[in-house]
Amino acid sequence: MRILLVEDEEDLGKALLRSLKQEKYIVDWVQDGAEAWNYLTSPEVDYVVAIVDWMLPSLSGLEICKRLRSQCNSLPVLMLTAKDQIEDRVMGLDSGADDYLIKPFGMVELMARLRALLRRPTQVQSQILQVGTLILDYSNSTVAIANQQDMAEGIMLTTKEFQLLEYFMQHPNQILTRDQIMNRLWEFQAEPASNVVAAQIRLLRKKLAEYNCDSGIETIYGLGYRLNS
Repeated sequence: MRILLVEDEEDLGKALLRSLKQEKYIVDWVQDGAEAWNYLTSPEVDYVVAIVDWMLPSLSGLEICKRLRSQCNSLPVLMLTAKDQIEDRVMGLDSGADDYLIKPFGMVELMARLRALLRRPTQVQSQILQVGTLILDYSNSTVAIANQQDMAEGIMLTTKEFQLLEYFMQHPNQILTRDQIMNRLWEFQAEPASNVVAAQIRLLRKKLAEYNCDSGIETIYGLGYRLNS
């Protein structure tokens, strides 16, 4: 799941980025409101939620929310701000923010608020995703095999392997190109090696093979990759 983080405070931004990645989110972090708007309107990415600071260079978080709602964009927005007056909270929520978190805050609370936003009707998602014999459990970020339910901890995957498998499982029997995978799983600021997708898929295949998984990732030469159910 991809998140847009819009925070111009360097230390806070780094801390949020680190914590979000630990929770297996893919995060694009920007520090300018106008740049954030360019990300939000890009046809190449699909965010599940935006975490937006109120006070930003170029374009405020308040204005970002207003623009989103004026375009009937229902992307959940969690607004961060040091403004703690009741009238400020009302203004933030009326602008289109879905939730409001006052600085300073604890990371545990922020993660809980994110989970609550993702459970709302516009973002309803089953806690279990199954394709063939593969079972992905969002509640604890684990992957298991249907005929091996006695697996104590599931298949041990890295964060990037988990994200890659999740993307394939969300699009079973569909060909996903290298560019689609790159746009979905790597941040815009990242500059991965040209063979990073192929390398990650090789690692993922190897781990699935160790557990005798029947659902294989097939290479469609000249086009991309496909997870067969």
